[in-house]
Amino acid sequence: MKENNNYLFVYGTLLNESNEFAIYLKQNCNYFGKGKLKGRLYDLGEYPGAIPDENYPGYVYGSICELKNTAGALRFLDYYEGFGDDQDQPNLFIRELLGVETNGGLIDCWVYLYNLPVEDFRVIESGDYIGYKNL
Repeated sequence: MKENNNYLFVYGTLLNESNEFAIYLKQNCNYFGKGKLKGRLYDLGEYPGAIPDENYPGYVYGSICELKNTAGALRFLDYYEGFGDDQDQPNLFIRELLGVETNGGLIDCWVYLYNLPVEDFRVIESGDYIGYKNL
């Protein structure tokens, strides 16, 4: 997978059109299409968290964006997601490059994954945060 990849998979609050970071993302990317990631989605309260798991029968559903200025957009979003050396440690989320399924096949995307214990949180069985929250 290329480190300069310019695709981002979003599955939570970045899909909420009233979120200021979602507005930034919409202005700084092109919509690529729908995608899904093998794994579990958790309700963490104000936002969801995804954990990849190839053995889990479900998926996390979201959208794929093609970033116009990948480095700048990721820096901006890293702050929002609590990722980086300048954030609280351990980071709330980590950013990884993962294969996301689309109708046209697998595409490598940056994904923010939850990085803390999930034992006390409920799994969103549908894997669809927007449908779950009716945003």
